[in-house]
Amino acid sequence: MQLQGQAALVTGGASGLGAETVRELARAGARVAVLDVNIEAAEALAREVGGIAVVCDITSEASMREALAVARARHGAARVLVNCAGIGGAKRLVGRDGPMPLEDFSRIVNVNLIGTFNAIRLAAADMVALEPLEDDERGVIICTSSVAAYDGQVGQAAYAASKGGITSLTLPLARDLAQFGVRVMTIAPGLFMTPLLFKLPEEVQRSLGASIPFPKRLGKAVEFAQLALHIVGNLSLNGEVIRLDGALRLPPR
Repeated sequence: MQLQGQAALVTGGASGLGAETVRELARAGARVAVLDVNIEAAEALAREVGGIAVVCDITSEASMREALAVARARHGAARVLVNCAGIGGAKRLVGRDGPMPLEDFSRIVNVNLIGTFNAIRLAAADMVALEPLEDDERGVIICTSSVAAYDGQVGQAAYAASKGGITSLTLPLARDLAQFGVRVMTIAPGLFMTPLLFKLPEEVQRSLGASIPFPKRLGKAVEFAQLALHIVGNLSLNGEVIRLDGALRLPPR
């Protein structure tokens, strides 16, 4: 798909991987809507790239529907959705205070997995109604998983389960939407410089980077964004999860 003039949505677009993806899509000529719960940060980024900011809670059907309606009114129905919204959290299954609270597990799965599915199903309903482009393509959906889906560490049960769910959704959703010419892909990043890692001491950041076979550094958000852009442009990429991790395999802890 050629991005020039096409409408695109990025959930969790105000920071981290999402923000850099917004910038790359805008550089390629897309009309980008920055969807985020942090509306101030979303507005600042929207001004930078000439897009629009829309407050959005992906776990809420009403909020997601309203965000899509606002973006649609300004840019038209989106042909590109990049799902970057998500949260982390680590807790052992059984700790000093007893079993992991069920609400901790539910909260992470609700945002990362159910929230992502909510965004996909509502955006896809718009995409399938669009006129097809060249090669009968109507749209592209990109999700964000994690290497934790494969190499979940101690304390990552909820996070790994949520990202594993996204990984498992990729092929059936691609098959489901194939008849409409809508592709579904997922990126599974490894250790990337995101707002969470920025908070760690510099020596810890260096240590984490050194654990990656090559390149021996933390991933850059722009590298995630560049892959997302390539996926949009490469018609044969569909129904697959791409690990973006420098050959990293996480140890148990």
